[in-house]
Amino acid sequence: MLPTLADVLRLDAVRRGEPRIVAGADHLDARVRWVHSAEVTDIAHLLRGGELVLTTGIALPDDPQRLRAYVADLAEVGVSGLFVELGRKYARTLPDALVAAAEEHGLPLIAWARETPFVDVTEAVHARIIDAQLAELRASEKLHEVFTQLSVDGAPPAEVVRQVAGLVGRPVVLENLAHQVLAAELAGSDPAELLTGWETRSRSVRPKERTAYDESSRWLVTVVGARGEDWGRLIITSMDPPSPRDVVLIERAATTLALGRLLDRHAESLERQAHGSIISGILAHAYADPQEAAARARALGIPLTGRRLLGIVVLPRPPAPSTPPPALGLANGGPAAASVTDLAEATAAACREANLSALVGALDESSPQARVGVLASLPSRAAEDDVLCEVAQRLRAHHCGPAPAGRARTAAGRPAQARGGAEAFVMAVGSTVESVRDVRRSFLEAEQVADVAAGRNDGRLFYRLPDLRLRGLLHLLREDARLQTFTERELGPLLTYDAQRGSDLVHVLGVYLGSGRNKVLAAQRAHLSRPALYERLRRIERVLGADLEDVESCASLHVALLALDALRKDRT
Repeated sequence: MLPTLADVLRLDAVRRGEPRIVAGADHLDARVRWVHSAEVTDIAHLLRGGELVLTTGIALPDDPQRLRAYVADLAEVGVSGLFVELGRKYARTLPDALVAAAEEHGLPLIAWARETPFVDVTEAVHARIIDAQLAELRASEKLHEVFTQLSVDGAPPAEVVRQVAGLVGRPVVLENLAHQVLAAELAGSDPAELLTGWETRSRSVRPKERTAYDESSRWLVTVVGARGEDWGRLIITSMDPPSPRDVVLIERAATTLALGRLLDRHAESLERQAHGSIISGILAHAYADPQEAAARARALGIPLTGRRLLGIVVLPRPPAPSTPPPALGLANGGPAAASVTDLAEATAAACREANLSALVGALDESSPQARVGVLASLPSRAAEDDVLCEVAQRLRAHHCGPAPAGRARTAAGRPAQARGGAEAFVMAVGSTVESVRDVRRSFLEAEQVADVAAGRNDGRLFYRLPDLRLRGLLHLLREDARLQTFTERELGPLLTYDAQRGSDLVHVLGVYLGSGRNKVLAAQRAHLSRPALYERLRRIERVLGADLEDVESCASLHVALLALDALRKDRT
């Protein structure tokens, strides 16, 4: 940044002349762009503004009117200051007319009491100016490196906003065209103070240019978008009048955000990212104060205070283990399997259509077990089951196509038939909580329910922990050494047999017991002829020393298989 006149007055080359400010003392913050020495009175037309004019005054007129005109011309072109060396024309003081004119026009006028080599002053000031310009170049280079790397890395909007806040040391907010906060970096400020009533305050700030500073709000605002499609605004708050570097910074950041959106056409929407960021922050204890999460959610139009909150997990249902996965589409032969991103968008649309206020975002996208998290916010009198059924049915319509006609629903979340789209996803619901502080507990329960329910296919629209029955119990007990010992005792010989010979007897046993010991149905599901199935069942009996016609033995083996399934899922 260019030095101010106050900076120049502190230079040794200037101080040696014993400078004395005789006018314009309240304008020492003027920036000095260059130094120009001149001993003529018609110099103004050669200047461009920002110059520091040095003179001995030897050519200045004696006429007070001409002195005032000389000062007025300098002030009109934007000169930063006028230094006059005493001793040549003026012995001890400057003319009253010169001082009065400078004061009137707000032009700093400094008198040097001692002879001062103008070349020393010029060299010292120009060195400062060049240093400042080099610093600006280095800063611009750093901005270029930072935002180029962010573009190359495909950084999410939240990371871009964080980098901007770190560079300016001020709170930074990215909002959409509806003035909802998509990402915010608070830079140490109070989240409630910054985000409460954000939409109302933001709507009142309407600059006429794409990048502009609003003095009333102290916001530096730029529009974000490309190819004529604007989709948001980037705002630096609590800012003094910005420097050119600040303007370059915010415009470069906006370009990075716009470019990222153009390049990543298949990524989730910014709204989903913003929602997912808040949910992940709650689950990871990223907010020291739960009210910060509530303030961020409120800025997105989702109230969390004074409401009943539900943690919900939605994930695509995996293909049934007894059937090979199709080349395309879901395990049930439905439409092509969508990504978790698509499922998140479909879930958000279903919540909107069901009039359910909710944060919806993908969780753990980098993991093979990626899933969608929903933080539902219900009014105190809402009927939970009705709302959840409505969301699930609308989600099935979005994600899997229309459901068959005549499908009824029950209070337990079960449709009258379990076909088609109902098998495409699993919707798991945690317990209802009353505050943001307890939301994590609800989500953890929903995660457990989802892990177990993913292996079921009974047509329910959604699952809670009581719906899982024996599978739920075994899932909760999966880390108990006694359950592990029981499983090994019941199935250990068969597991060893399969491992040594590469056979599939454990799988065949599971299909047989899962078919209610109906051998005809089991043969169909295992893709085996009936004689082949009978032979494998006899081999299972020999390896385990068990009677598969005995109901109690079969029940024990079935429980062990369910426990094994819970243990294996826990390891993945």
